[in-house]
Amino acid sequence: MQEAIPNVVVSRCIEFDHCRFNGLIISSEFVKKLSEHVNFIPICPEVEIGLGIPRPPVRLVDVEGDTRMIQPETGADVTESMIEFSYSFLKGLKDIDGFVLKGRSPSCGVKETKLYSSIEGGHVVSKGQGLFASKVYELFPLVPIEDELRTRNHNVREHFLTQLFTLSRFRDCKRSGNIGDLVAFHSSNKYLFMSYNQSLLKEMGRLVANEPGKDRKSIFTEYGGIMRKLINSPPRYTSHINVIMHLLGYFKKDLSHTEKSFLLDLLTQYRRGVVPLSALQAVIGSWALRFDEKYLLGQTYLNPFPKVFMEPIEADRDKDYWKHKAQ
Repeated sequence: MQEAIPNVVVSRCIEFDHCRFNGLIISSEFVKKLSEHVNFIPICPEVEIGLGIPRPPVRLVDVEGDTRMIQPETGADVTESMIEFSYSFLKGLKDIDGFVLKGRSPSCGVKETKLYSSIEGGHVVSKGQGLFASKVYELFPLVPIEDELRTRNHNVREHFLTQLFTLSRFRDCKRSGNIGDLVAFHSSNKYLFMSYNQSLLKEMGRLVANEPGKDRKSIFTEYGGIMRKLINSPPRYTSHINVIMHLLGYFKKDLSHTEKSFLLDLLTQYRRGVVPLSALQAVIGSWALRFDEKYLLGQTYLNPFPKVFMEPIEADRDKDYWKHKAQ
């Protein structure tokens, strides 16, 4: 199977250009690695609306309940310019599978951007999305959106990458318009989707069965909508344990007692957050090869994204990054 190539919008200041307010460039091992496997679309909203490099920084300010983007040094209010640019740029995008934006930025931050009580700073009223990022969430509600700071966490990265490459594979499948391709896509993602939501998996299965009266286009559209909801929230670690037990069933007659015990012990360690999910997937994958279980070898659950991303990155060093809860 040809590797999917996702289309990803990225903040230009991350590994692409010296366009931060202070003229610096942001280093990200994850974005650097990702650049070898995706089509990146770099953008700097602040530069696009005419703010220079370098430039006096902007901040988000609560003005009588309204969020404004203001440049304290000049007093300039660039809120309308940013909103106008955001809609213009985002509505012109096609076939986008994900976003990697600059963390905590007043334009691009996805969760931790500070909203101040006054133009001088004052106290922090709340933390949330930057102005550009808020429009991304509005127009792309079921597309994976992360910042380069959060992707330092293993679990955040894993979920983001799974979404990213699944959406890209589905886009390729949808382009063909062939129900047979959709059946194959659904079959190869069975256990991946099971780890997310079994109820929605069954709903998608009924669509794939080609319900009478539904044309191909509506089947693909409805299937894609359900799938996006299914993979929108990360699966519980207990769901992964359930899937691994299902996969173990394929080998129950072939494995020795010692081999079964080995996997069950790994499951216990995974439940405690001592080993990563990839350790379990690797064992199941090795058994699928050994016993030539072709159906399992074709399951994206065992390889949801390129294997290079299974490796820890620098930000993971000396951290409990296998823990199930993202920090």
